Formats: sequence, structure tokens, C-alpha cells
Amino acid sequence: MRIGFFLREAVRATCPSIIVAHNHPSGDPTPSPEDVAVTRQMVEAGKLLDISVLDHLVFGHHDFVSLRERRLGFP
Repeated sequence: MRIGFFLREAVRATCPSIIVAHNHPSGDPTPSPEDVAVTRQMVEAGKLLDISVLDHLVFGHHDFVSLRERRLGFP
């Protein structure tokens, strides 16, 4: 996942905040360690650009996980 892409598009659109979402093709929405690390990086980069990352959602076949709700990657 490229952090710069998400934030670049948010800056172009003058977004004050973003919600990031992606799916896990395996169907298991459990966040991976990489998902948590990327979330942490996006939150920190967003702070520098004054863009709030409201949540990072991971979708599976029949469910989803909110990393913010689980306090993964968010302060």
C-alpha cells in the first residue's frame, strides 16, 4: 500500500480527513501487522499535512474490521 498516493489525492481534493479501506482476498478481515504499520504511518504523515485519518477498514467476505475501533495504529 502506497501511503503517498492516499495523502496526495487527499491534498489535491483539499480533504480535511480520510477513511482508508481495503479488502483481504482471503476473506479474513483480521488486520495484518503490515496493515497496522501502514495505518500508523498514514496517521503520522496526515498530522504533518493537517489531514486526519479517521479510520482504516479491512473488509473480508462477510465482515469488516475497524482499526480505529481496535486501537491498532492509532494513538
